[in-house]
Amino acid sequence: MIVVTGAAGFIGSNLAHRLAAEGHDLLLVDHPFSAAKAANWVGLSRFRFLGHERFLAALKSDMGKIDAVFHLGACSSTTETDWSYLERNNIEYTRTLWHWCAAHDCPFLYASSAATYGDGLHGFDDRTPPGELTPLNLYGKSKNDFDIWALAEAADGRQCPSRWAGLKFFNVYGPREPHKGRMASVVYQTWRQVKATGAMALFRSTDAVYADGGQLRDFVFVGDNVDHLMWLWQNTTPNGLYNSGTGTPRTFRDLAKAVFVALGREPNIEYIEMPADLSGKYQNFTKADTTKLRGVGYDRPPTTLEDGVAETVKWLETNAVSK
Repeated sequence: MIVVTGAAGFIGSNLAHRLAAEGHDLLLVDHPFSAAKAANWVGLSRFRFLGHERFLAALKSDMGKIDAVFHLGACSSTTETDWSYLERNNIEYTRTLWHWCAAHDCPFLYASSAATYGDGLHGFDDRTPPGELTPLNLYGKSKNDFDIWALAEAADGRQCPSRWAGLKFFNVYGPREPHKGRMASVVYQTWRQVKATGAMALFRSTDAVYADGGQLRDFVFVGDNVDHLMWLWQNTTPNGLYNSGTGTPRTFRDLAKAVFVALGREPNIEYIEMPADLSGKYQNFTKADTTKLRGVGYDRPPTTLEDGVAETVKWLETNAVSK
């Protein structure tokens, strides 16, 4: 049996579908659960479900053999301001699963985030000690604080999962994210706006280095993130942190144009002011250094932005409702 937390969420649901297609028995964990997120499980025919607190309680009983825990559940809002909530939900909960996996010789793969890199002053290298990083928001801080703790546990020789990896997901897009609303990727936001108005509004740049729409991000297709998770689980690699991105940044303008092309429309892009709650906390540039993952043997090429957007738009046209 394989456990996936955050299994009704974006990356978690895509991982669940991949694991199910390979014939694995699944225990899916999520909170809060909603009808919008439940739609991400359409097509999954066999699994068990537990809420995240019931799952912790169940771990204290005999659950049978668990072959791996993929911990993708977290509060992922980059505008969350309740630090005590993030401590409980993103740090303490993860530590509990870490300790259980350590005690039961169970592989543990968890979601870190590229938000840990902050403004990128120290680069985007997963070999950089996380203690040297300064995230721009509390969500990124919660992820970075756990990374610091995990590496300290290993360095101090305390009991750790025999196999573990924290994946720093960059700017992920793909199927099964409409439930995220404002936090969904710009691919989804562009598709939704184009369907509703025929145009896409991108944020104006707040940095003179970047033209409007010229901000650069490492946009990574969710199928690639699932590939990284599966490969790190199925292969013997050094424990630690790994970037999950493409290594090739593209502009928001490139991304928006790719959505128009996938829809068979001429690009119609406008620019609006950045919301006050994002100003000063916005990453104008991200680029995953993938040297470490490539160095341990992962050799699949990343999905191109154009191919990933086309696949995402195809899924949205079939499965989502624009509003």
